Amino acid sequence: MNNKIIIFTDGACSGNQHDENIGGYGAVLIYKDNKKEIFGGEVNTTNNRMELKACIEALKVLKRKDIPIEIHTDSAYLCNCFNQKWYEKWQRNGWINSKKESVENKDLWVELINLVDSFNSIKFIKVKGHSGIELNELADSLANRGMTEIGN
Repeated sequence: MNNKIIIFTDGACSGNQHDENIGGYGAVLIYKDNKKEIFGGEVNTTNNRMELKACIEALKVLKRKDIPIEIHTDSAYLCNCFNQKWYEKWQRNGWINSKKESVENKDLWVELINLVDSFNSIKFIKVKGHSGIELNELADSLANRGMTEIGN
């Protein structure tokens, strides 16, 4: 963990398929001896939107662009998009996916891709959710806190 920023992100949504749902996102950022926790929430959202939002908000917090970053996520949606470069195909195809449908969450993907491109080095690492990984569990609890606070 020496000279890199470690970020764990998570998103959550209660009532994912309903109009009046509540979503939350959380992230834990670590650099050397510094640790920062962020969270928030939205209504009428989805779990995938909250996964993307967690990553976006975590990257927005960073002041330096030159330090390598590792983003740990239990979201295959997020991780695979970057590691398998889905977004490059989407952009080439006018934001149409392999099923010939409009890419969902295009607004957040565009924002996230622009953020990722502004940093020197970002690596996405898939972790297993709810498996006792301390910082992933913390990101999950922050996402749930985001849901709780937006729901009150």
